[in-house]
Amino acid sequence: MTIHTPRDEQDASIIIRDAADKGTLLNVSGNGTKAPMGRPNQTDASISSAAMTGITLYEPAELVISARSGTPVLEVMRVLAAKGQELPFEPMDYRSLLGTKGDPTIGAVAAMNISGPRRIMAGAARDSLIGVRFVNGRGEAVKSGGRVMKNVTGLDLVKLMAGSWGTLGFLTEVTFKVLPKPERMATLVIRGLDDRQAIEALSMALGSPFDVTGAAHIPDRDRRGGSTLIRLEGFRVSVDYRMNELKRLLKRFRFMDILEGNGAEALWQSVRDASVLTDQGGRAVWRVSTAPTKGPDVAAHVAQSLDAQWFYDWGGGLLWISTPADGDAGASILREATRTYGGHATLVRAPTEVRSTLDVFEPQTDALMTLTRGIKASFDPAGILNPGRMYAGI
Repeated sequence: MTIHTPRDEQDASIIIRDAADKGTLLNVSGNGTKAPMGRPNQTDASISSAAMTGITLYEPAELVISARSGTPVLEVMRVLAAKGQELPFEPMDYRSLLGTKGDPTIGAVAAMNISGPRRIMAGAARDSLIGVRFVNGRGEAVKSGGRVMKNVTGLDLVKLMAGSWGTLGFLTEVTFKVLPKPERMATLVIRGLDDRQAIEALSMALGSPFDVTGAAHIPDRDRRGGSTLIRLEGFRVSVDYRMNELKRLLKRFRFMDILEGNGAEALWQSVRDASVLTDQGGRAVWRVSTAPTKGPDVAAHVAQSLDAQWFYDWGGGLLWISTPADGDAGASILREATRTYGGHATLVRAPTEVRSTLDVFEPQTDALMTLTRGIKASFDPAGILNPGRMYAGI
């Protein structure tokens, strides 16, 4: 397979225009750390942003940063940390879950709308993305959005590119708004709750005025007891006050501990990266979005038929679940659960032969599929960019 690594936007335009003229299908990627996700490549060549690196704008006072799409996420985070700032949506690192190597890129964060536990408070990557530059399937360079939130020109196009998985264009530069890094982080850990009790506790915390920035539950395994995690961040005095009030609010659940320091950071990193499930060998891993109160129903439905392990994030609204990777049996049961209780399931990890035969993303209704096809055709009329990556034939 031919691998193209353009040095700049002009190079990318030439490569994509030539591919469109010749009908060459292109796999769009950053550093390939998420290659095992989505449907397998169905392409003749690859275009990577790996050579397009560097921060192009950083204005700490304006809380905005721009970087070329191939810039490593760690580099962006390092530059922000030097000024006491961070990406507010806490992007997940998929490498431990997928078993890949290399440096995740900031362009991939935007292209896949990657977010972590703080999404419940700060929103998704899409909500912090305020500007993009990309090359569409015609080889045309497009700029949308700006460097400040006041500039709403093309803002909807920015949001459309977030989560498009490289099917609409090849990102060359992204601009994010950032936030100050909190002075302190503390986690309230409640032990011994079952799934429904945990979701009740998380819902109470999220419904309180105490600005919870993380709400997760790791169920009981091997009789070690379940752990329900509620994170608070901010100024030290504020965290102290809010933590005391939160403990009063949840006092009927008892068995509470406060976790801080490196141990707390490592715990939230394992939640963020779903590494709680990385010891599951060759099993399939699904990411299910549903109403928080329905999460336990979805898990119970799957567990009736399959050997399943799971945990909850986003207050119960995000369910990570691993199942045996044995063809379409797990997919059928997951889809049945989301149809019954609401939500959608995405296959994150599975052998290539399984991903080749399954709907990796929740199947769309006819109306949504028509809209999806229309958008794809307007951005990439020749259908050369990541064909079939999200949906068969698109």
